[in-house]
Amino acid sequence: MVKLTTINYLPWPIKFAPSVRTIDSLLSQSTTMSSSGILNIILVVIFVGFSAWAYQAACPPPPRPLGSPNGLVITSPRVKLRDGRHLAYEEFGVPKETAKSKIIFVHGFSSSKYFHPFATSASPELVKELGAYFVSLDRPGYGESDPDPKRTVKSLALDIEEFADQLNLGPKFYVVGFSMGGQIVWSCLKYIPHRLSGAVLISPAINFWWPNLPLNLTNEVYSRQLKRDQWALRVAHYLPWLTYWWNTQTWFPVFAVIHGHPTVLSPSDLKVFSKFLSVADPDQLEILRTHPKQQGEFESLHRDMNIAFGKWEFDPMDIENPFPNNDGAVHLWMGDEDRVVPLALQRYIAKQVKWVNYHEVIGVGHTLPYADGVADDILKTLLKDRS
Repeated sequence: MVKLTTINYLPWPIKFAPSVRTIDSLLSQSTTMSSSGILNIILVVIFVGFSAWAYQAACPPPPRPLGSPNGLVITSPRVKLRDGRHLAYEEFGVPKETAKSKIIFVHGFSSSKYFHPFATSASPELVKELGAYFVSLDRPGYGESDPDPKRTVKSLALDIEEFADQLNLGPKFYVVGFSMGGQIVWSCLKYIPHRLSGAVLISPAINFWWPNLPLNLTNEVYSRQLKRDQWALRVAHYLPWLTYWWNTQTWFPVFAVIHGHPTVLSPSDLKVFSKFLSVADPDQLEILRTHPKQQGEFESLHRDMNIAFGKWEFDPMDIENPFPNNDGAVHLWMGDEDRVVPLALQRYIAKQVKWVNYHEVIGVGHTLPYADGVADDILKTLLKDRS
């Protein structure tokens, strides 16, 4: 008599008389289930491992510390802000105590306080005649200024105001910014207009996502950007937490300015660089090359990108005239051969903001303030009624 076997682990109990074929079938199913489970475990392990790698790759390293005992050497004077951070600076021009005009210079992307066009390109005689005092600061995370992990579009304008008070520049001062530093001047015009005697934006960076820019014009200009830059800007705007990874990975081309891509320089820019390199001291060149990013690229370059091309709290074209009584002026300077900042969008902004005095220099690129005679023209235009 054949003994019946009951299978209890199925959804319902089945009694049958086992045969060799039945047993082989069950063993085969068991082996298949076991293989499938192992495969699922392997996939989970791969996913977890990839996620851990991706997280580590996207997380920037901490900035290199400044100061003793084991930090970077501090060679410049610094002021301490209320939150404990320090801003490093360099002074130039006539003594502050006797100056007719006090000017804060804000440097651009991948730059520092040493990239000061009025110290290197302006006529010393003109500076003295105008009674101009300059102070150029390292922006947070650059050079010898402490990083600001909470940096926003607004925060640097407030930093500049506090910086001016720490240096006793008086109730009012001028602010001049170049490239991404020029973009920051918009923040000063928005948040601290009551502290300004005047302002200059030189080749200021543009955020393609400012809402008042016409979509058709923005799309047209954006499509003409290098593909590598289109992707880098999209990452900075939509996925800012990936900016560090995107600009340090080796799978895709990174932001052209970081990479030093030659197409961002116009023939006139190359001429400016060639002239500078022919007279610069090798030690000075090394400082200019390493000083801006010495604390690391994230707190300088990558945070700059996230803020410049991220979501802004205001649109520059909505700013009200900071000098309704004509007791000051705002000037915007551009070179018509600029390959870094889109000229078409700059012209549109200047046309919409009626209180901005727009100056377009023919035959000059993004290195506009370093071109022959331009720094003098900017100073004379800004200070002509104050000398």
